[in-house]
Amino acid sequence: MIHLKNVSKSFGATLAVDGVSIDIGKGQVVGFLGPNGAGKSTTMRMIMGYLAPDAGEIAVDGVSVAADSHATKSLIGYLPENNPLYEDMIVGDYLRFAVGLRGDSVSEAPIDEVVHQTGIAEVFYRPIGELSKGYRQRVGLAQAILHQPKILILDEPTEGLDPNQRVEIRKLIKEIGRKRTVVLSTHVLQEVESTCDRVLIIDKGRLITDSTIAELIDQAKGLKKVTVDISGADPITKLKALDGVVGVEKVPGSARGRFTYEVTSAPEAELRPLIFGLVKANDWVLWELHQEEASLEDIFRNLTVGDAHA
Repeated sequence: MIHLKNVSKSFGATLAVDGVSIDIGKGQVVGFLGPNGAGKSTTMRMIMGYLAPDAGEIAVDGVSVAADSHATKSLIGYLPENNPLYEDMIVGDYLRFAVGLRGDSVSEAPIDEVVHQTGIAEVFYRPIGELSKGYRQRVGLAQAILHQPKILILDEPTEGLDPNQRVEIRKLIKEIGRKRTVVLSTHVLQEVESTCDRVLIIDKGRLITDSTIAELIDQAKGLKKVTVDISGADPITKLKALDGVVGVEKVPGSARGRFTYEVTSAPEAELRPLIFGLVKANDWVLWELHQEEASLEDIFRNLTVGDAHA
């Protein structure tokens, strides 16, 4: 359904997307992850035809976006991160207005079906400005699927929601995704774990991971995470040099004169005695040393943070 081949995009001297190639099949629900500024939104806007790539090819359902962006846009439903809505409009009026913007017939639009599917019947006659953030996201999803698109692209759909609202929107996305190809952009791995079966991770404009959620979970189970809190000289360089270390990330908010790091290691490594020996050899003071299994979030940080927070 979605095909990208060696796609690149720059803004001035900034290379936002760097030679990305992706193939997403029909009916897949794909999580598109990356830190802020990684190139997620730029990539999605090129898929939708809102931005033109500097190089490479993009096709949607076999149609070139460059050759016929109008045709490809008709195949895609889009919920942007800021979810722009007309707050003074009644929900029902807004949905009919959205249908008209596409040039479709309001009488033939599946408004009742979409209202039921997104669970907004009880707010159908209320002004959008009076709705909670959760209901506003539901209205945004409703307008995105009114034309029955084959592809649904969601940019940070649960940003700013409380925990209960996040759960509700995740369930809704999963339900909607049963009939469509869905690309879900987020920087929260838990979001992807609960709704998707495949994950793409982009960092600094480059695609660095393309795997199933099951593969990432297996990878997480194999890694260990050791938290170490030391006073003395900054141990970052020596921690990185220990055998079996995969990544080292500084923990913000360390006490004055102390250095706290989370060290991720390969499954066969046992870092605690090595770290204890390092502390003793350098005459540092050890305040904390404990180990736990690495999480999906730890893998995400190791892939995308690198030495940035070290």
